[in-house]
Amino acid sequence: MENLIRSSKLHRLVKLMMDSGEAASVEEAEQILSRYRLAIQVDKGAAASTAYQAGLLTAVNTGRRCFLGGVQVSGDLDMPLRIPWRRCSILAEAINDLQGQIVNEPEPGLPLIYFGDAALEDASHEFSVRSVVRGWNGGILPTRDPISFSLEETFTPAGVLAGALAVSEAFQFIRGDNTLAGHRPVGLSLWRPDSKVSWFDADPGPVLDSLPSKLWLIGLGHLGQAYLWTLGFLPYPVGCDVQLVLQDIDALEDANDSTSLLTNKTLIGMKKTRAMAVWCEERGFQTTLIERRFADDFIINDTEPALALCGVDNIEARRVLDKTGFKRIIEAGLGKGIQEYLGLKIHTFPASRPADQCWKPMNNGNNPIEHLIQQPAYVQLQKKGLDHCGLIELAGHSVGASFVGAVAATVVLAQALRLLRGENTDELIDGDLRSSSILSCVVRNEAQPELFNPGLIRI
Repeated sequence: MENLIRSSKLHRLVKLMMDSGEAASVEEAEQILSRYRLAIQVDKGAAASTAYQAGLLTAVNTGRRCFLGGVQVSGDLDMPLRIPWRRCSILAEAINDLQGQIVNEPEPGLPLIYFGDAALEDASHEFSVRSVVRGWNGGILPTRDPISFSLEETFTPAGVLAGALAVSEAFQFIRGDNTLAGHRPVGLSLWRPDSKVSWFDADPGPVLDSLPSKLWLIGLGHLGQAYLWTLGFLPYPVGCDVQLVLQDIDALEDANDSTSLLTNKTLIGMKKTRAMAVWCEERGFQTTLIERRFADDFIINDTEPALALCGVDNIEARRVLDKTGFKRIIEAGLGKGIQEYLGLKIHTFPASRPADQCWKPMNNGNNPIEHLIQQPAYVQLQKKGLDHCGLIELAGHSVGASFVGAVAATVVLAQALRLLRGENTDELIDGDLRSSSILSCVVRNEAQPELFNPGLIRI
């Protein structure tokens, strides 16, 4: 029983079933997730595009972490891999490496994600959406929608966005908690995120001409690995000098496999910094490892990367982000509960409000955990012998889905890429994947912090 109830082993979507009350036990929650299956169909044109390959691999990678019954992939998959993924040379090898199941035809009745440039009428799938990319814009459409999109796209973060959104929509559909899922366009402009402008009408953005050469990553879990996943698909020239500082203090646990895009079961027990350094160096990036907690006594020096991407779930660390010497920090946070887990929020500092005003000190009032442990799955664990402290620890962990972190990562990386072009980053971007526009609020940075060169590589 201990293997099932330890928070370090608990799948973060099994926790969704427990916290919502729909599963009366851990075992029942796991059985529900094991029945979730997904199909992906790829046509030849989409399989040859760098952006669409990034979208396809994102859909497979995020899909297998929430559709535990498996992700079936069909189509012309013997295409040369045009984006770097480990030592894979063709698309099929990468799909296999990411634990997708290659099949001749998608099984009827499964939620279907389609990568192609034609309307697809297939009555055998109640849910079917098409991932689409246009410049810095990424999204999904119902497959019956005849709108044409170019399959020559090269901006891979938009591909990652489109793939993650497709899995998000399929998951909402199979959960039955969003009646619009699969029947609407959903998307986002990464160049000009705006809650009031449709991504259909948004500027496709400029051709990418430079990439960051120096980055500091704070936290290497759900969000930190999503940053690396998205960064790794960018078209860095072979042999270029990319320096990444990787900061974390934890080791990888079984639970990380449910949300973190570069984690698999073979890595469990390794320090996050060291496991991610292996991946980064295989990709051609140089790494420096910091295995020290990020806190108010942490100050960088002038020779270290001045641009940081933060993905920590720690309010005290986030309250001091703008006091450690970075010239710009872009950070993301994700929702935690059964309703909030589809939410995301991105801050950039310096900003008009200091970080310690964005996050107030922790207080123990109005704690929802006591309510959670009254749900049937927790009551059963208590009957089996788990004490109150164990229940509180288990209930205190977040619900999480890998596709949410993947979406957030594309927004964060796009903000960093905008900075390289002399654009000021947005102070706050708030959104929820239940919404067709995703964004509910975008606040431009009125503080207008001084622009700087964080180090760049021309491509």
